[in-house]
Amino acid sequence: MIPTVAAAGSTIRRYQRATDHAADGLDAQYVGSMDPDIRPRPDKRYPTLLPIPLPGEFAPSSVRALDALANDSGDGASGQVVPDLAAVARLCFYTDGITRRLRRGGREFAFRAAPCTGALYHTELYLVCGDLPGLAAGVYHYGVHDHALRQLRSGDFRAALTEATGGEAAVAQAPLVLVTTSVFWRNAWKYANRAYRHTYWDTGTMLPNTLAVAAAHGIPARLVLAFADRAVADLIGVDLDGEGVISLVALGRVGATPPPAPPIAPLDPPTDPYSVRENDYPLIRETHRATLLSTGAEAAAWRSVAPAVARPIPIGSPIALPPSDPAALPPDPIETVILRRGSSRRFARDPIDLGQLSILLDRTTSGFPSDALGSDGVPFNNLYLLANAVDGLPPGAYVYRREHHALEPIRQMPEAAARQRAHHLAWDQDLGGDAAVNVYFLADLDPILAAHGERGYRLAQLGAALVAGRMYLAAYALGLGATGLTFLDDETVGFFSPRAAASIVTFLIAAGHPATS
Repeated sequence: MIPTVAAAGSTIRRYQRATDHAADGLDAQYVGSMDPDIRPRPDKRYPTLLPIPLPGEFAPSSVRALDALANDSGDGASGQVVPDLAAVARLCFYTDGITRRLRRGGREFAFRAAPCTGALYHTELYLVCGDLPGLAAGVYHYGVHDHALRQLRSGDFRAALTEATGGEAAVAQAPLVLVTTSVFWRNAWKYANRAYRHTYWDTGTMLPNTLAVAAAHGIPARLVLAFADRAVADLIGVDLDGEGVISLVALGRVGATPPPAPPIAPLDPPTDPYSVRENDYPLIRETHRATLLSTGAEAAAWRSVAPAVARPIPIGSPIALPPSDPAALPPDPIETVILRRGSSRRFARDPIDLGQLSILLDRTTSGFPSDALGSDGVPFNNLYLLANAVDGLPPGAYVYRREHHALEPIRQMPEAAARQRAHHLAWDQDLGGDAAVNVYFLADLDPILAAHGERGYRLAQLGAALVAGRMYLAAYALGLGATGLTFLDDETVGFFSPRAAASIVTFLIAAGHPATS
């Protein structure tokens, strides 16, 4: 059953308001202790389970990154597609693997394939598979620290996931399903209750890596967001109050549905503690519980609801964006771009050109293969831009019209004023003012919660982050830089109002030329 409108709004609205950023300073709702003595380790470890080493050398694909991003379903493959151990290794590594290590101030920092708020890396990957070439059927955890799998269960448990998703066809026909989770404490150490937003931001910016790499190698992939949370959590052995199950990704295709799953006994192998102690954030626990689905039947019903998106009424004459020449797109494959990607620390104040902005928007808003996001290119969100320095585009505020690939002006302003406003809305961070363009994702929660209940909040947050994750990679494919930024909630909505009235801000990404010194 989908909750009633009144019930749906209560917990999410309370959480959203409690974690809004305001210009008048910090409070304990969104600033954690940051006590260095309890800084959490950024990965999960099972000390008693033997590692299964994964291949670590990967030849890049022949598919351009910008093509893989725009067509990341892998549906071009026909017939059976069964990933082997090398493909499993590739998918895990380019989704959440360690791509570089740096030493700073006597400490080593391990940076991952996808961005993460505060570089705290609270995401985890689990695999549920039938027999694959080189890997026996089972339930596995991906160990980021040593690029290895550890078997949690032996046997084919895919039917349990099929049941938990209410018979989702992509899951039933997938030889491999990737399960993503978020360990709340590992982000709440710094961000307190606001970490629950980051659960979806950081999962969302990670998943485009998975989908694009799968597409580049002809592996069908479908993102599945409707599932009975506790059934999946019990299968992989996690406590939903501390580690939320966020998404499933069905990978590959076989003709037959899986056999009945073996009995699912309680699973609780020892894990190393993340910290010597953890602070408790009941608001995160309460909010996440409100978004759970209980049964496969409930998941199927939730999935069947048509996506609810409120679009701003068109006003004024849109500015058409130039079409991109496919032959002129950068040739770098997706793997190369993922390894190149970082999060820009400083931007030069040089302008980007309108063609680059056009590619950034066109190649990232083509929709996602999913059971619940619909066919809309910017799921459950509207895109607003504050252009500081784009050649061929007056500085100012715009709303993007995907159906026309055009920007509708909201207000124009001098470049200095645009930069000052972008700096302020990014919580007075220089990156916002120095970037060539800031892209804001805003969602009208009223129709989303009315149609999809409390779990609709996941769709709004994750839908924005998925597009932003593509934008990260597209920017680096174009030789630019990008970074996600925090923001002043009400002031951002106010700046884009009345067009954006009743919305919440779900993501902010800034792009431009990275400073070289």
